[in-house]
Amino acid sequence: MARALRKKAERQLVTVDDKNIDDYLGVHQYDYGLAEEEPEIGRVTGLAWTQVGGELLTIEAVAMKGKGELSFTGSLGDVMKESIRAAMSVVRARGDSLGIDYETVKTTDIHVHMPEGATPKDGPSAGGALTTALVSALTGIAIRPDIAMTGEITLRGKILRIGGLKEKLLAAHRGGIKHVLIPESNERDLADIPDNVKEGLTIQPVATIEEILKVALVDMPKPLKPAKVTVDKTAGKALHN
Repeated sequence: MARALRKKAERQLVTVDDKNIDDYLGVHQYDYGLAEEEPEIGRVTGLAWTQVGGELLTIEAVAMKGKGELSFTGSLGDVMKESIRAAMSVVRARGDSLGIDYETVKTTDIHVHMPEGATPKDGPSAGGALTTALVSALTGIAIRPDIAMTGEITLRGKILRIGGLKEKLLAAHRGGIKHVLIPESNERDLADIPDNVKEGLTIQPVATIEEILKVALVDMPKPLKPAKVTVDKTAGKALHN
């Protein structure tokens, strides 16, 4: 009789759902992040690869009155710090076309932060996202919350190939992201991405930072107007206003 009851118990069906899964597996160990709901100035979602898979990477940038200094926090590695400096150079080199006055940059401090400061972060693949956050902070134009991006950036504004694309796209899909910008040179890697992930995302290959900004910002910056030139006929000199 005892043996029969034991066999019956062993065959009992159990339904596992999001309400009781912790009872069987314990409290989940990793939080992969979710997409934000509202556009924000200076906040962009990047994509990171870790030993346990991909995850969303929040990047924040804030501009404030100061002396043109650039600071960064968030337990960042040397390569990540170099990427921030490169991103700032990309922005400054494009100041006129982005509506960012050079004199304003000289009197503005920029602080870049990546939350979860206890977690080390490194690598070059957030270059495009960092540049976008800096442009947003300096222009006051918000970034779409449903977009995530990955890609290293050069000083010429080119977006370079990255690794871990599959894991990063899975993280975007899991986190509720709708639109992902990836390097054009990674387009061939999409063959390895599950169909259900590709069907749930708009995946857009990009080659330059200009392509990223057109999609990621809620509005494009207006270029600075060129200085007016008048001619002093008596002196024969051009005067810039």
